[in-house]
Amino acid sequence: MESQKINLETTCPNTWCPGCGDFGILMSFKQAVLSMIEAGTPKEDIVVVGDIGCSSKIADYLNLNSFIGLHGRAISLAEGIKMGNPNLKIFVFLGDGGCLDEGISHLIHAAKRNANITVIMHNNRLFALTTGQFTAVTPKGLKTRSTPEGSIEEPLNPLELLIASNASFIARGYSSRIEDVKNLILEANDHKGFAFIEVLQPCVSFYNTIEFYNERVYYSQNPNLESKETALKLAREWNYNGEGRIPLGVIYKTQREVFESETLSLLPKKEDFEKCLQTHS
Repeated sequence: MESQKINLETTCPNTWCPGCGDFGILMSFKQAVLSMIEAGTPKEDIVVVGDIGCSSKIADYLNLNSFIGLHGRAISLAEGIKMGNPNLKIFVFLGDGGCLDEGISHLIHAAKRNANITVIMHNNRLFALTTGQFTAVTPKGLKTRSTPEGSIEEPLNPLELLIASNASFIARGYSSRIEDVKNLILEANDHKGFAFIEVLQPCVSFYNTIEFYNERVYYSQNPNLESKETALKLAREWNYNGEGRIPLGVIYKTQREVFESETLSLLPKKEDFEKCLQTHS
């Protein structure tokens, strides 16, 4: 199927702020979807699951099957959809607030059980839709609407958290590097198991980090993707607070049994179910 014949556009007016990093993520995902469809994935099998916030408005701008859930609950919703139809390709879009504040328990458990979904976290390090309150990854000292004197908390390192939670695919991208993010999405989609992509996404309205990232990001070539020690070393190069370099690319990748396969294997086979009905009829 030729990409120009595939319509991913909608009639919804785009309400993101001009210059928002979400535009880059949207473009990356559209290009990834076109590649998936051209490679044989039916368009109707691609499902976008959203949260609440600027990040999840991406569903409004994509002519794909989608479902918007409650704040912080998008990952558990996606797990249910995947369990109901394991053939679907599930992509969860949510911000750092929904992912690491309200929804952090769902993130940890989905990673631990290796749910076969892809989570794409737009990380602008703020609750941006509500005009800039602090989140779990806001740098210490940053003045926000909810921390007018500066945040007193040390930021969480989500990559360390995902390594500790036994996620089987962990990556980081930057919204200004559209081709790189597209390739990460495609690699995550090909991966069997829980895939997490953190995309650094500047909020030009409340915390403009474009220059900061442009000076510090680099693409890492990890020679030993199955080593948690190597992954932790990469994850700790930047602590979301300091001036260190920021590695992009796949940080960790391994293979193990996925949650849906293990769970569905426990269900009675059709013939056993029919025998049970005959016995009790």
